[in-house]
Amino acid sequence: ALTTAAIAAITPLMATAFSPQVQVARPSTTLGASYLESLSETTGNVVPTQYKNYLDSLASAQAAPALAAPAVAAPVAAAESTSSESTGFCHVPFEYFHFDNLASKGPRPVCDWGTPQDWSRKLADDGVFRAGTWYCSEGGWESPNGKGVTEVFYMVEGHGMLGDSDGTNHFFGPGDMVIIPKGHTGRWDVNTPIHKVWAVNAHENVEESGPIIRVQVDHYKDFSPECLTDTSANDPLYGNTGSVASASNTFYDVGPTKVGVWTSEPGSFEVASGVRQWFHMLEGTMFITDSSDGTSKRCVAGDTVMLPAGWSGYVDVVEPTKKVFTVAL
Repeated sequence: ALTTAAIAAITPLMATAFSPQVQVARPSTTLGASYLESLSETTGNVVPTQYKNYLDSLASAQAAPALAAPAVAAPVAAAESTSSESTGFCHVPFEYFHFDNLASKGPRPVCDWGTPQDWSRKLADDGVFRAGTWYCSEGGWESPNGKGVTEVFYMVEGHGMLGDSDGTNHFFGPGDMVIIPKGHTGRWDVNTPIHKVWAVNAHENVEESGPIIRVQVDHYKDFSPECLTDTSANDPLYGNTGSVASASNTFYDVGPTKVGVWTSEPGSFEVASGVRQWFHMLEGTMFITDSSDGTSKRCVAGDTVMLPAGWSGYVDVVEPTKKVFTVAL
């Protein structure tokens, strides 16, 4: 069973890799403790082993004074496609989202505890679907205005809480997927510095029903094989993977936004017309090849990819692969 000590051992490694060198005083709160206690009663890893190994390697590289973080060129944003013709894709390794590569947005103008400051970097934006990363130091604030987009993010580091308008609290930490639907109101608490990779769908209407729009948190333990269904013949991302065994769990499917986890065994298949998607690699190795120009990208744990609507090409899974995804229809 997962213990609080195990989480405490993992968190500093990721903080070393991605946090600023000057640490701020961290106020004592019961929110983070509540999250750790809730995880101690569950099974499964906080973060996938291969993903943790990748983060550890980055931490080791930063610890060596002779080694500097590699410069990562800005990617070319994928253009929105209205046809079935291939329009390329956007791919970056996690070094692109390293703290040293983020832009400071300064202190948040309104908060009720702590001194939260934001850092961010955008990956791509087609006018509706966009992605990037966000880092924030400790603090809390109310969010009384309805959220203008649906946001999905994967937690790389830190612990936090999102509250609904009726006071319901949703705790999250490393390895979790969090969904904030359009129209949500409530509050934010960053209990230990948060680093997340995110995708946003700026769809037109509020799609959630009911008087209260709620945040949804899916933990890494929910990505285990027993939670997945064989979707090889009806794949949520690629339509049909043929003889290649794939499995997935779409745990959020509301209006034009779908969120889930996808796995595949080694093999190759062609994609004739894929959906507009964002994904973040957790385990394994795969190649994506654009049929229009033959460009191929190797995707490993920590990489983020955006594919435009109608993208076509080939997927070659070299090692058993797991990734989280968001689809914007």
